Amino acid sequence: MKILIVKLSSLGDVVHTLPLVSDILKYRRGAVIDWVVEDQFSDIPAMHQGVSMVIAVAFRRWRKKWFCVRSWIELWSFLKLLRSKKYDLIIDGQGLLKSALVATLARGPAGGFGFHSSRELISSLFYTQSAEIKRELHAIVRLRILGEKLLGYSFSSELDFGLVHRHEMKTKSVMFFHGTTWPSKFLPEETWMRLSQLAIRDGFQVLVPSGTDSEFERARRIVSRGGELLPRLSLNELVKKIKGCAGIITVDTGLGHLAQALGVPTVALFGPTDPKLTGISGNNQLTLASTKLPCIPCLKRDCMFSNDDCKIFPPCFSVTPEKTWKTLQKQIQIES
Repeated sequence: MKILIVKLSSLGDVVHTLPLVSDILKYRRGAVIDWVVEDQFSDIPAMHQGVSMVIAVAFRRWRKKWFCVRSWIELWSFLKLLRSKKYDLIIDGQGLLKSALVATLARGPAGGFGFHSSRELISSLFYTQSAEIKRELHAIVRLRILGEKLLGYSFSSELDFGLVHRHEMKTKSVMFFHGTTWPSKFLPEETWMRLSQLAIRDGFQVLVPSGTDSEFERARRIVSRGGELLPRLSLNELVKKIKGCAGIITVDTGLGHLAQALGVPTVALFGPTDPKLTGISGNNQLTLASTKLPCIPCLKRDCMFSNDDCKIFPPCFSVTPEKTWKTLQKQIQIES
């Protein structure tokens, strides 16, 4: 059975789709799975041993350079590769018009979220099969149920991301994932600095990565009281670093979800987003969130309060650094 998964972005969403691949391979033995994904995230599906071929697409780059001949050549090459196989089923796990169009352009019947379950309702009109799945379920569970309904099996509670866990020697180091897309999800820098002090006090090395220029400047401020500012790393290089860490502290960002998938002890700090929908949990992973404000979770990019109104901004990050650090230490002990 040949199956194509369409999950284009973002990093966290792509990571959330990995258990779907594991389920299909477990319950439909012999299935051959290909995956369409934005090129900047293509390393993630490639890490799953059950993915046969990764078809990279560059919609984000092409949209910015639609007038370039190279963009049109790359688009033609993508379409040629996309249509090179006939699939028994194409699963659109994104639920957007863009992903539905990709699923339709591929050769084979397409399935995805139903009209009331899709992120963009119009996407459901492109499928030959669809499934209504409750929006209030966790993103991983929604995707697993989608596979279950489209392929007719029943999955177990066991969660398998399909990634090879630690190879590297575990070091006494912790990594902070501070970068995220929403301004409302930024943990106060003072909190990061205090966490760094607590970790160093207890004999841990603190590693702080960055991707964009703004993340680099924030990382530099965070390590001003201690810690190591990592050089710019590729995703594969960063994965090696993550595997070698004793633990991770993260905001709601794709790298935090990747740490979960790699089985590294992780504490995720959630503010405006809902842990029930995208939270991190596992044998040695936990999400902490404040419950003191009635607006939590607001699910908004920008906080309704101003910096002048609050002692801590955003105010939804009121979990103390001491509690966060103690929680991570417990998760590290669970693994040990």
